[in-house]
Amino acid sequence: MALLELEKLSVCVEGKRIIEEASMVVEPSEVHVVMGPNGSGKSTLLSAIMGLKNTSICGGRILLEGRDITSLPSYERAKLGVSLAHQQPPEIKGVKLREVASAMIKKYGCSDCMILAKTLLVDNFMNRDLFVGFSGGEKKRTELFLVMLQKPKLAMLDEPDSGVDVESIDLIARSIESLRSRGTSVILVTHIGAITERLSRIDKVHLLIQGRIVYTGSPDEVLPVVMKFGYRKGLEILTGKGERIEH
Repeated sequence: MALLELEKLSVCVEGKRIIEEASMVVEPSEVHVVMGPNGSGKSTLLSAIMGLKNTSICGGRILLEGRDITSLPSYERAKLGVSLAHQQPPEIKGVKLREVASAMIKKYGCSDCMILAKTLLVDNFMNRDLFVGFSGGEKKRTELFLVMLQKPKLAMLDEPDSGVDVESIDLIARSIESLRSRGTSVILVTHIGAITERLSRIDKVHLLIQGRIVYTGSPDEVLPVVMKFGYRKGLEILTGKGERIEH
C-alpha cells in the first residue's frame, strides 16, 4: 500500500484554483522532489497535503495509507504522521526552542535527540525564542530538527535549500538521508535544486508548472535537463518537443 496518494487533487486559495488535478504516489521511505518556477504552486501543494486553513480542496482526494484524509484538519493529519517544515516559519516570541523540543520529546520519545541537535547545529540556541532573529540557515535547520523529533511517516520540506549557506545545505541533506533511513517518506520542494546534488537517493522528480504536475520521471532523466536548460525548455526536451543544443 502506498503511503500517500494524490488523486487528481485541485487546490483553491481564496476562491482561485492554484493546483489543477495533481496526481502523485509516494511509497514508504521514498524521496520525491517537486520542482518548478516561482509561483507555480509548490508551497500551496504542501499546505494542502498538510491541511492548512489557507487552502481548500476543490477537487480530487488525498489518501494516507489508503485512508481518505481530504477533509481532516491539520492536527489530525499530524497525529497520523504528516509533518511540514515551512519555507518561512513565523517568529514566536516568549516560547523557547527548548520548551517546544521538550514537549515533542515527551510526546514522541527520543533516544538520540541531543546527537540530532548537535548534528544540525541547533544545540547552542535552545534558550532562544523560537525563530526570533534566526538566520536563514538556523531557521531551516531548526524546522528540520523539530520535524525529525515528530518521527513522521511523511515529512514535507518547503525549499530547505533556499537562502542558506553551503554548510547548512550539507547538514540538511544528511538529515534527509537520516529521515529516509528511519522509514520516513520525504517530499522535498526546491526551486534552485542545489540540495538534489547532495542526496544519494531520489526516487521521483515532479515538475510543477502553472499549478500542474506536467512531468514525472527519474532524477537521472529529469535533473540534468532541468538544471542545464531551465524549466520550460527542459520540459520541451523531456516531452520530445524540443531539441538539446549542446555548446
